[in-house]
Amino acid sequence: MQTYLDFEKPISDLEGKIHELKKLATEDESIDTSDEIQRLEVRVREAMQDIYSKLSAWQKTQVARHPQRPHFVDYAARLFSEFTPLAGDRSFGEDAAIQAGLGRFRGQPVAILGQEKGNDTKSRIKHNFGSPRPEGYRKAIRVMEMADRFGLPVISLVDTAGAYPGVGAEERGQAEAIARSTEMCLGLRVPMISIVIGEGGSGGAIAIAAANKVYMLEHSIYSVISPEGAASILWRDSTRAREAATNMKITAEDLKALGIIDGIIPEPLGGAHRDPETVIDAAGTVIEQALAELGQLSPNDVRSARRQKFLEIGRNL
Repeated sequence: MQTYLDFEKPISDLEGKIHELKKLATEDESIDTSDEIQRLEVRVREAMQDIYSKLSAWQKTQVARHPQRPHFVDYAARLFSEFTPLAGDRSFGEDAAIQAGLGRFRGQPVAILGQEKGNDTKSRIKHNFGSPRPEGYRKAIRVMEMADRFGLPVISLVDTAGAYPGVGAEERGQAEAIARSTEMCLGLRVPMISIVIGEGGSGGAIAIAAANKVYMLEHSIYSVISPEGAASILWRDSTRAREAATNMKITAEDLKALGIIDGIIPEPLGGAHRDPETVIDAAGTVIEQALAELGQLSPNDVRSARRQKFLEIGRNL
């Protein structure tokens, strides 16, 4: 069943009528509703084009968090063959919020990282809603070290509201784990490509996104803190998240203009959740192009280019 966001009510109403007409035609074959359905489908496309052509930053935040948006597991299943997940940080335990392992991308061996939010109550609890603990980042470091040792490009798919802020996570060195994971990204001598597929929140995102090439899906967000968190700090009022989202410059368009990201991957009309296969294939094409470009550089040049990229961001802002 399709889940609609609050600003999608015109679309919801029209698609509800289409559903009723299709049901009516099924129940009584003598009734021809095809012309009316076709007319309503045209109106749905027009409504989508009108709404999605002028989304605000807060509306994009809602789309980025859509429960039916494709997650890491969907990308892994379609883009990578022979994907072998690796578990544990060899220190404390396993953290299912970060998925990491080895596989093949269009025939090329690669290391794969990403946050997984889950798609129902059971899987969301298992993956801690995509908010990693320190052991998740230490697992990512372990896989990146392996990739660097064996010359495997690293592909990361970012989708987290932020690292888990619980007492246990802080006791086990959350900040240190994030810092070391970020350092590991910057020190890799193999190409690293990151795509923000939903939310890219705070250090929880940058820990696996300090890459040679960083891309965002059209309706994803990337920020130092969630809009709700920023509103709570600035105005002590989390209900002002809409205002915070606008001022924080968290959309793909804003971040491309600021030089924070390298490109934007278009989404199907109505968001990635309406046509997951198309957007996943588009992400695959971007990854392939980036790997081809970075594959021409020597290991030292790959690392130098990555470091220079982030130094330039600091100089330009």
